[in-house]
Amino acid sequence: MTTLFRRLQPAKKFRISVTCIAQLLKIPRHLIVRVECWAYVVFVHRTDKGGQFISYRQLRQWRNAVTCQIHNCSTWQQLRLLWLVIEDDYKQHHKQYDDEHYPFLCKIWRQRWAMLWHEQELANSAVGF
Repeated sequence: MTTLFRRLQPAKKFRISVTCIAQLLKIPRHLIVRVECWAYVVFVHRTDKGGQFISYRQLRQWRNAVTCQIHNCSTWQQLRLLWLVIEDDYKQHHKQYDDEHYPFLCKIWRQRWAMLWHEQELANSAVGF
């Protein structure tokens, strides 16, 4: 389990619906019997295949939770440390991420970095007066 996984706690905090899983798997909802959120994966009981495991990292909730973590950083130092954690998770589990995930987080992170850096510059210039 990575630091990012421990930080997000998806099994405890994510609300995963049958509709969300059906959209991810690109199947009709009626093929899903039930969804079980286990400690490290989601287990989907299907009428057509039996069971299927899904990584939390494949879910939109994962991306939203990481984005929230980025926005909650109040200093650029915290943001930099968070980015190291995100990169570490991505390197270890890159096969579990879709192609859009990393570029999206890079964009959000850069926006937050620019905002925090600008705030720091304003604070530093205010001290100088």
